[in-house]
Amino acid sequence: MASTYTVNSGVEKIGAGEQAGTWGTTTNNNLDILDRAINGVGAISLSGTTHTLTTTDGTLSDGGFKVLVLGGSPSGTNTITIAPNDQDKVYIVQNGTNQTATFTQGSGANISVVAGSKKIIYADGAGSGAAVVDITDALDIATLRLGGTAITSTAAELNILDGVTSTATELNIVDGDTSVGTTAVAAGDGIVTNDGGTMRHTTAATFSTYFNANLYSAPSAITSTSTLTPSAAQSIYQRVDTSGGNVTLTLAVGSLAVGQYIIVDKTSTSNTLTMAYASNSQGISLSTACDFAFAIYNGTAFSFIESIKG
Repeated sequence: MASTYTVNSGVEKIGAGEQAGTWGTTTNNNLDILDRAINGVGAISLSGTTHTLTTTDGTLSDGGFKVLVLGGSPSGTNTITIAPNDQDKVYIVQNGTNQTATFTQGSGANISVVAGSKKIIYADGAGSGAAVVDITDALDIATLRLGGTAITSTAAELNILDGVTSTATELNIVDGDTSVGTTAVAAGDGIVTNDGGTMRHTTAATFSTYFNANLYSAPSAITSTSTLTPSAAQSIYQRVDTSGGNVTLTLAVGSLAVGQYIIVDKTSTSNTLTMAYASNSQGISLSTACDFAFAIYNGTAFSFIESIKG
């Protein structure tokens, strides 16, 4: 009976009574084929855009290597055809070229190994409809390390980056880049803000509206004699309610900055509001009831005070 060959590696199975006196040579060749299939690393030189990776029965051939190190100078994406198309194959591939290598065996799926990358692939040997599969395309790694450093982010945390289109310059700004430009701000420009723990994008015009509406603080109405002392460098609008009796209100400079002001608004027509200002203040000394007063801080005291007498 003549020799036959194994389906996937082409190892020769000597027929009964065959190769008397020479079977040792065949057996040693078979062992070399098996050795290459188990641990063999082969340098495959590519050129042009096509290459055939063949496993020939009974022969040490390129298709029999376990690891394929691709080299050479292909002129573009190189299609590597695994032949024959009825052999099951498992390859570890390292693409050392500057082009993509696409592995095919039949009309089924193909696998591309981009320049500089590594993959584990297998060909299913299904004949004309054979497909090549990437075993590493959905690799499940318990602990991933990059350059020796463990990656502690969860998949959900990394998936947050899916769809992010920021440039390195934009991310560096978020990271605290100290290079500050002089780009003019327009009403329609976007500003990033923290909205109760959720980062949102809103217009400069929206911020302008908010700041204009909140340039001063409005404490609760004063109902008895007291001193009004601004606790922050912020203009104040203060209501005074005299419906329960006469009120004397002393204005103190507090933390006001030059040009900031205090507005006093008498909310009741009954009883009187007597105003007292800090020493050296310029303007009208109010000793009788008033409805409204406007005091501007000039850096030393209050000045340019106007009032509407009740």
